[in-house]
Amino acid sequence: MRKFNLLHFITKLELGGAQQSTLYAVKNFDRDRFQVFLISGTDGLLAEEARQIPRTQVILLPELKHPIRLHYDFATFMHLVEILREMKIDLLHTHSSKAGIIGRLAAKLAGIPVIIHTIHGWSFNDYQPPWERKFYIMLERLAAKFTDRLIVVSTTDIEKGLRERIGQLHQYQLVRCGIEIDKFSHSEVDPRQKRQELGIDPRIPLVGMIACFKPQKAPLDFIRAAKIVNRYSPPVNFLLVGDGILRPQIESLIGEGNLNSRVVLTGWRHDIPEILASIDILVLSSLWEGLPRVFLQAMAAGKPIVATAVDGAREVIVEGANGYLVPPGQPEKLAEKIMELVSHPRRAKKMGAQGRKLLDSSFDINQMVEQLEEIYFSLLEEKLK
Repeated sequence: MRKFNLLHFITKLELGGAQQSTLYAVKNFDRDRFQVFLISGTDGLLAEEARQIPRTQVILLPELKHPIRLHYDFATFMHLVEILREMKIDLLHTHSSKAGIIGRLAAKLAGIPVIIHTIHGWSFNDYQPPWERKFYIMLERLAAKFTDRLIVVSTTDIEKGLRERIGQLHQYQLVRCGIEIDKFSHSEVDPRQKRQELGIDPRIPLVGMIACFKPQKAPLDFIRAAKIVNRYSPPVNFLLVGDGILRPQIESLIGEGNLNSRVVLTGWRHDIPEILASIDILVLSSLWEGLPRVFLQAMAAGKPIVATAVDGAREVIVEGANGYLVPPGQPEKLAEKIMELVSHPRRAKKMGAQGRKLLDSSFDINQMVEQLEEIYFSLLEEKLK
């Protein structure tokens, strides 16, 4: 039986949900059926992990940068066309906005039989200047014309795409970016010991947020909410896991709010199952999203969630059952719900337990891999018969 040449293309291997899901899939595709390739930029904490994936050819392109840089973008485009032709790729699967546009255009020029793109949240959002938003919508419409399948992680993204006339309904398919459920539901860490390791008093309620420090995630709203909580409630500690361009502003806001004794910044961490097992409430203050995997991880860990009501959040957080949803950009609303859960710990635990019950097998990452392989075989059979 012939092996198919499968290439995944993503802009940057930072420590994010899209990147982690992509690497897991690349590691676990059936090597009896696929020869697997991965291309990304050289930046990112997961680059070294990618290099270590067995039986996978990994190419890291120094010219592939995250912001728009026309010279580098054109160089990436031409280099990718050359690679696609040389490696005789049968199927290209792109992730992230820039790789999604450059990769699909290159695949079209190179004559790749099957082109797939996963939307981990659209490249356009309501917080962009109107001209920029229209520009990205135009690019997405163009690329969709020669995309065989548009994979989404939330049904909201199908609605958004069709509303902006990007592709047609038959091109879209929902595939959840799953997690390793057992890893998060059966952490054996001692929460008190973990808190002490992080320099946090284990006797005080702990509220955590896990995210990249970038405008999309609005981490400054998390700090603003922390300030409000500590003004009006008994002591609460806050844990912010991640890093990024907004770190200086976060540190400044912590200082201005006299929160140095209440907020701990950990930087990037690889022990997320242990951290989630050690907090009482998960918060996410994003302005827009696809479907954050951290919601699924918190649900598996049995933790209630307070988050902004954006995009895929509504598909996994049931108001009042396993968490609360508030409007984005309103830290006072986040603070209100945090204080409600802190003041009613039994309710918080009950909501965390309910979250576990809501997490069905469709969120298992191995099912995600199986679904992708089914899509690949169906399209390859159709295009190469």
